[in-house]
Amino acid sequence: MKKRIKIWLHSGSNSNIREISIHKLSLVFFLLLVMGAGGSLSYLGYDYYRLKAISFNNSTLTQTIDSHRNEIKDQRDQIQAFAVNIEVLKSQVDNLSKLEGKVRLIADIGRTDNSSGLIGIGGIPENDLDQDIPLEARHNNLIREMHQQVNQTTLAAKQQVLNFEDLIGQLEKKRNLLASTPSIKPVDGWITSKFGYRKSPFTGKRSFHSGLDISNKTGTKIISTANGKVSYAAPKINFGNLVIIDHGYGRVTKYGHLQKILVKPGQKVKRGEVIALLGNTGKSTGPHVHYEVRINGAPVNPLKYILN
Repeated sequence: MKKRIKIWLHSGSNSNIREISIHKLSLVFFLLLVMGAGGSLSYLGYDYYRLKAISFNNSTLTQTIDSHRNEIKDQRDQIQAFAVNIEVLKSQVDNLSKLEGKVRLIADIGRTDNSSGLIGIGGIPENDLDQDIPLEARHNNLIREMHQQVNQTTLAAKQQVLNFEDLIGQLEKKRNLLASTPSIKPVDGWITSKFGYRKSPFTGKRSFHSGLDISNKTGTKIISTANGKVSYAAPKINFGNLVIIDHGYGRVTKYGHLQKILVKPGQKVKRGEVIALLGNTGKSTGPHVHYEVRINGAPVNPLKYILN
């Protein structure tokens, strides 16, 4: 016998009461259906909430990614600008090296180091400096290349400093050498006796004349032919009043037969500075200056050291 469940329904103000008979299995099915619908609604609600959360997280992540991409783009722009600056710096160091080479060539000064250090340093590829390439492409390689080239350029700049210090030192030596090298006539006048073998005006025999005899009127100013220090300033046999100037670097000049000496031993003199007056003292046949140039103790032809 099938079991049924009776349900009485009150109809409101009327006192009529209805009796409904429902099969028990139908009631169970209905209840299960209601429960299933409730569960489905709950799941849909949870799923909607989860999707909303995921959507919010995705939006936040997208904003973060966009922010990071903007930061990377700004960094790349800065890196690319820095890379251009590196190329400019390398060009400047290279130009300094070329200038050094020209100065050495003009001054006839050899280079102790043939390289400024830039030889072998390649440039940063132009493709890496292209603003339109993807941000991720070659980013790390570009940084590594820049780091390497900064190090190499720094070493090249340090080497260039050493090269210039060496050049300046050699130019200073050369300047001092040039300033200390006799290069002008000690007095205007007439050369009455040249350097070399001649017939002695005193003995008539062939003798070696170790300098130039330059004649002019007594009292004409005699000048130093190069920078130096007076090593002797006093009368001497045959030379009369004599001035000897040590110019350094093995260079010495002598001025003899002077009327008057105007310098003292130990005094420093410059090229063109008046040191004495022309005279006729000592073993002399007339007013003149006996002028000698000696290199490392040996007399040389003074004409080779007169450029004016």
